[in-house]
Amino acid sequence: MRDKIIQLFAALLLIICMVGAGSLLNPILDESDNARLRYTNVSVEGAPPIVALGTAIGALRGLIVDYLWIKVNMMKQKGLFYEVMADADLITKLQPRFGQVWSFHGHNMAYNVSVMTDTPEERWAWVNAGIDLVRNKGLRHNPNDLQLYKELAFWFSHKVDGYSDDAHFHYKREFAKEWHLLLGAPPFDYEERLLWMKRIADAPNSLARLEKDDPRVKVVIDELTESLQGFDKQYQFDLTKDFLNNVGMWGSSKTSMFAKALELETAFKENDPVYQALEQVMTNPENREAITSLLNFIRKKVLLADYNMDPQLMYEYMRDTGPVDWRHPQAHALYWSRKGSQFGDDRNQDQEDGIYKVINNDRHLIHAMQSLARTGSMNVDPFSNDNPGRLSDNRWIDVLEKYFMELYDKHYKSRGAGGDTFTNFHENFMTRAVCNLFRSGETARAQEILDRLDELYGTGGVVPSLQYAVPLDVFVQEKTYDAYIDEPWTAYNDVQSVLVRGFREGLLFNRTEILEEALKFARDLTIYFKTSDHDYVNKFGEGRMSDLVSDLDKSIMDVFLLVLLDTSMPIVDRLTIFNRAPAEQQMLVYDQALPVLQAEFNNSMLSQRIQFASVFPEPDGMQEFRVLQSERNQQKLDERNRNESAERR
Repeated sequence: MRDKIIQLFAALLLIICMVGAGSLLNPILDESDNARLRYTNVSVEGAPPIVALGTAIGALRGLIVDYLWIKVNMMKQKGLFYEVMADADLITKLQPRFGQVWSFHGHNMAYNVSVMTDTPEERWAWVNAGIDLVRNKGLRHNPNDLQLYKELAFWFSHKVDGYSDDAHFHYKREFAKEWHLLLGAPPFDYEERLLWMKRIADAPNSLARLEKDDPRVKVVIDELTESLQGFDKQYQFDLTKDFLNNVGMWGSSKTSMFAKALELETAFKENDPVYQALEQVMTNPENREAITSLLNFIRKKVLLADYNMDPQLMYEYMRDTGPVDWRHPQAHALYWSRKGSQFGDDRNQDQEDGIYKVINNDRHLIHAMQSLARTGSMNVDPFSNDNPGRLSDNRWIDVLEKYFMELYDKHYKSRGAGGDTFTNFHENFMTRAVCNLFRSGETARAQEILDRLDELYGTGGVVPSLQYAVPLDVFVQEKTYDAYIDEPWTAYNDVQSVLVRGFREGLLFNRTEILEEALKFARDLTIYFKTSDHDYVNKFGEGRMSDLVSDLDKSIMDVFLLVLLDTSMPIVDRLTIFNRAPAEQQMLVYDQALPVLQAEFNNSMLSQRIQFASVFPEPDGMQEFRVLQSERNQQKLDERNRNESAERR
């Protein structure tokens, strides 16, 4: 009897303890959330089902993870990158809140395993897999881990948009095509681009709500389902990325210069039953608004599910920064670094080394903006195998000015003069912006930035200086020519960069003032070295300086030829540039460019429909120009021979 009483008492005590412990659980979790003692700000956020396995293992989980982590690092040192993947994957399952292993695992795939493959396609598959691992899994489990956001931003900036990898052009092509088919080409106007993104962000969260808001959507879905049901699964209608790809290719066939040149739309209408089915539904005027609503809904769904990207944040970051083009890798570097700052800064501000993580992440943010200023204006043709067109977008200059001030104020009181780490970047970028805007004909904006530089770093600086208190044209000339006193050979590089921009943007966008300013700069610089009082010959040698002047004399021809033969640009764009160029420049390069461009053209699908001579015609007066050039070359040769004879005497 006594034993039963003790057992009853023990059971009652156990129940009381369990109830008490249960009542304390929520306050403990709340306290850990408030004190940020977990890997996320909310304790249950992002917890994967596999966590149950780790919980069942109990205390042994830590020992197993420690062993695997040590083993992984030893295998890495031995270069066993393939073998390391299984153990790294197991660690992510046992300890999904361990951000470092996600970073290690993704970096291993994107950087180490990818370069061990044989083809650009295989490399891109591994790079993409490493990015997707962190983006779609690691950050779902660690939504407040600033280091993961920074790593992901760096991979987009360095691996995809950089030039260190031999297959970087392939990465840029595939990335641009993927996002072009997913979202389409964005409007150029900034306000229209914002509205375009806002419509995707505001799409309903459920299909039922979408059909309730627009009953016509249900009709369109039924029509698409019926017309596509007889094809392979990837071509059937579904609320997936595959359907967006099919619609993207259908839409691009109507706007692509490459497709128009090959008359692909006509061919698809006659021979492609999937295209015919889409054409019937998508071109029905009664379906227009419903199709737009449906596509925005699917895009929102795919962005959230397949890319872990929030369309609302994409819109907000565009609104707060500038004209983001999501087909550009640096746009994604901007998104992830900005999101890391928004959701991860608070967890690092009070840590001993946390502030340096915050500063480094902000550097990625402003570097992404700088890159978008240089190459953010894109032209993507999914039907062409050419690299996407990437030109400068001066609208980002004002954005960088705004964000420099925000970052400077943010880190002004940080340890180690954190705010000052951005001042050199800002001064150098804005100085270059003044020169670029001036040469683009935007003198008013250039003067405004020059005044701002004088206010911050010139007469209004901590140590007053007069370097910015000069007329605009004098400043541009000084900044350009002063560098040549010690390194005159850099002049040709400057001429080349200015002329490349002049030919590309001036002719491709029909902005002739950019080309005119570039040509003037090249001619003025040539005259400067021919007439300068500075004794370049004695300082650097007559031979070296005569070579430089000779190079500058023919810089226009050299650079125009370089632009036409640069396969990083679509061949359609290069042919457009040639046909819009003045006849004088056309004649300079025609004979040299002809065999190379014709060979490239013959290997493209364009040759199937159009004649090369119709898109690369011989300029009028070409024969007379050849005779004149031959006479000029003979004169130069005679002059050189006379000079050599005089030197020998």
